[in-house]
Amino acid sequence: MVRSSLVAGLAFLAASSGAFAQSCTGNPVAVQILGSGAPGFLQNRSNTSYLLWIGSQAKILVDAGGGAYVRFGQSGAKFSDLSMILVSHLHPDHVSDLPGVLWSGRMTRSDSLPIVGPSGNAAAPSFSTFLDRLFDPKDGAFEVLGSVMAKEPGNPGVRLDTSVVDVTKQEPTTVFDRDGIKVTALGIPHGNLPTLAYRVETQRKSVVFSSDQNGTNPRFPDFAKNANLLVMHLAIGVGSTNPNQALPDVVGRVAQSANPGHLVLSHIARFDLDAAVADVKKNYSGPLTVGADLQCTQVQ
Repeated sequence: MVRSSLVAGLAFLAASSGAFAQSCTGNPVAVQILGSGAPGFLQNRSNTSYLLWIGSQAKILVDAGGGAYVRFGQSGAKFSDLSMILVSHLHPDHVSDLPGVLWSGRMTRSDSLPIVGPSGNAAAPSFSTFLDRLFDPKDGAFEVLGSVMAKEPGNPGVRLDTSVVDVTKQEPTTVFDRDGIKVTALGIPHGNLPTLAYRVETQRKSVVFSSDQNGTNPRFPDFAKNANLLVMHLAIGVGSTNPNQALPDVVGRVAQSANPGHLVLSHIARFDLDAAVADVKKNYSGPLTVGADLQCTQVQ
């Protein structure tokens, strides 16, 4: 009786948690979705977050929205393996779990960790100001994490090496180029909030993370041109009037112009998903996958 109750309890936990640990190994490169959902209390979809794996190591964390902390643990990734963190913009569904990730990983490494984010404007602070407000050791919201803002070597825990990218620049900005990994960033239109798309080139493969955008930057398709894998956000359904996000047919048109080897749709909200994907396919004729939490996609 005790044994059957234990088995039933484990089955319930498995069903309610949505997933147990699920590792992802690049061959040589893979992208794992930690969070595939937009805001809106979506069942089985955490907020936006991605890992780029090179071989058996997760090397880049892109965004850390709500739920990313749990999914990071479920992925089996090691914080000490990260080469950098990339942040697209400062909406909570993209950064709310950043303090939790840093809090859990801070003592697993003592070197500096590059972290990149957008410049500011009247709608949002610059990324460096945002981090100061969170982690300043004297008056930050999370003073206990002050070590991440420390500039002096020898302080316990990880230290953040912060870079801010001017989203108004017309041409891509190189934000990282070492250890066989090159990362460039480009400002994209997402309402009035400064937002960045990122392109990662490594192991002779290229991956583009579009983030949220309305699809009106004519330079983005060239930025994403011929990427082996393109992650685009399908945040609104057919007929939506949200001017900050690209409609499904626009997602398809932009993706077709970029001509990726494979398209992954993510940041999915509560709408008729089948109809939205059908609208994407009206303009996009290449391989396509609808993203899910902990999904691992090899970069071919």
